[in-house]
Amino acid sequence: MFQCIYLYETSGGNCFFFLTLSMLAPILLLVYNRPHHTKRTLESLMANDLADKSTLFIYADGPKPDSTPEQIHRIKETRAVLKEKQWCQEVHITELEENLGVDEATIRHVTKIINKFGKIIVLEDDIITSKGFLKYMNDGLQLYENDIKVVGISGYNFPSKKTLPPTFFIKGGNNPWGWATWKRAWDCFEQDYTKLYQQITADPALAFEYNYDNSYDYVKMLRESTENNQPWDIRWIASGFLKDSYSLWPGESLVQNIGHDATGVHCGTTNKYSHLKLADYIEVEKLPILGNKMARNEIVKFNRLLGKETIINKLKWRISALLPNGVKTTLKKIIN
Repeated sequence: MFQCIYLYETSGGNCFFFLTLSMLAPILLLVYNRPHHTKRTLESLMANDLADKSTLFIYADGPKPDSTPEQIHRIKETRAVLKEKQWCQEVHITELEENLGVDEATIRHVTKIINKFGKIIVLEDDIITSKGFLKYMNDGLQLYENDIKVVGISGYNFPSKKTLPPTFFIKGGNNPWGWATWKRAWDCFEQDYTKLYQQITADPALAFEYNYDNSYDYVKMLRESTENNQPWDIRWIASGFLKDSYSLWPGESLVQNIGHDATGVHCGTTNKYSHLKLADYIEVEKLPILGNKMARNEIVKFNRLLGKETIINKLKWRISALLPNGVKTTLKKIIN
């Protein structure tokens, strides 16, 4: 996206153009072994209005040491999908020999790209985007670039029955399903989960707020993090939260996560996060950097409803496990 700022003529009659490049943020896509998810993600990205002006970096994670022949085949299938089309104006593909895992891969590749370009848009292989996703992200990155209290931009928002503002702020780092940030914010990312846990739990009121009024146990996730299980996004959200910083969210989601089908690392099976329709476009306007209480309350309501359904499903499973097979069969016939 180019903008011609100045044109003037010297006394000798020579014209000089001063061309300012309003550079679109590079896009990082992380993939592994889900060819069908990856293809849908790339096709939706390609349909974005700014895709033909954007640069896409794709990192394909390598096989695990104990990968089966079937898993190796899916990795090869996924890598073949990457080469099917010219998904963006420029596409750079890196196929890794080692397996980093989604958390280490995210941190390593975001750091590499953001250190070079100063900003970044990040997708995983199960994120469907609307045609206005890239415009929303780039507009937000440009508008809030110098606001140090803003640490990131979310493309996703949870389903809500209320009509929310076009954009609003939520305290802490952004939702990880289609997001963007700047180098200045990423440099403040605290990766030590023990330090984050200690700082948040030092104040019960802070822990309650971080847990969205105890509707979702982020504190427990920090506590249970280990050397081999360190979700990057929980640490990223906590880092922004502890610095009293905010992320920009859309009132209507521009993103659909299609990975809740038990094929991903951190996602089970559910359709509760899905939207019937995504927003085509969302205009980004300058807002006071304050948390939106109504939007936050909607997230709390969503978390609590999801938590209740999870408890009920676990109870059903435990009861079912105690019943004889004959009784299970009879109940299924009655229900159906």
